Amino acid sequence: MADITNRRIGIVGVGRMGLAMAKHLLRHGYRVIGCDVDQKQREAARLAGAETVDSPADLGKAARFVIVAVGYDEEVAQVMLGNGGLLQSLGAGALVAVSSTCAPETVKTLAARATERSIDVLDAPICRGARAADEGTLLALVGGKPPVFEQARPVYQTFCSDIAYIGDIGAGQVGKAMNNFLLWVNGIALIEAGRLSEANGIDLVKLRQALLISSGGSDALKNWENVSFTWALKDMQIVLKMADAAALSMPIAGAVKELVKEGRRIKQGNPPDWTGRRHAAAAH
Repeated sequence: MADITNRRIGIVGVGRMGLAMAKHLLRHGYRVIGCDVDQKQREAARLAGAETVDSPADLGKAARFVIVAVGYDEEVAQVMLGNGGLLQSLGAGALVAVSSTCAPETVKTLAARATERSIDVLDAPICRGARAADEGTLLALVGGKPPVFEQARPVYQTFCSDIAYIGDIGAGQVGKAMNNFLLWVNGIALIEAGRLSEANGIDLVKLRQALLISSGGSDALKNWENVSFTWALKDMQIVLKMADAAALSMPIAGAVKELVKEGRRIKQGNPPDWTGRRHAAAAH
């Protein structure tokens, strides 16, 4: 299959994740053109070796393969459809890979609009967080046409150690929503379980070691230091929006949506010390 990238990749949103992705692409010999509303992030991208442009439309003139890595549904829609957006300048045969976390319907709608201009859209949200982005060990959950996925695979392999093709457009976002739902279920449970264990005089570090080899283990427990709850409310809003659209009662999801608000505050303040790092720091 022909390489539509011409070794040039555009990235809209060179923030924490997008910049890490750009660095891996540069190391693999790609020419990266970045765009971001934040001047500091544009400068960071330039220092890393990328070129920068002022708008998504300018980026669409310079690259035929564009990754969208902004934060929210509204931002993704603006990047694609707004004044100075990608669809103003991308030509037929171009490919836009949406690696933002969005509602599935958002990506489906954008894909339909792009198809009107003979532009392909790939639904490719990423998992595992900032450390994995730095290490190049992200997981991409992908939805879209199989031939489009195959075109994108070599690009995503530069910063993903795992790529899971799930189905048609929107399936990647469904997968990401379910992943995040289960993450926050575990995150909230770890706060409650940690507090209850501490109240009973249990050494959380020893308990964690035992749980990680038992049925109570989870990725959230394994990577507790990196569970920040920063995006948890957004994630759960997406889950509940999907539940409403499907007319499904999801009381656990509804409770978790409310609990993550407090979870973020607790995690930033005085969370259960599952790893012992806070106590070790205090001892010094």
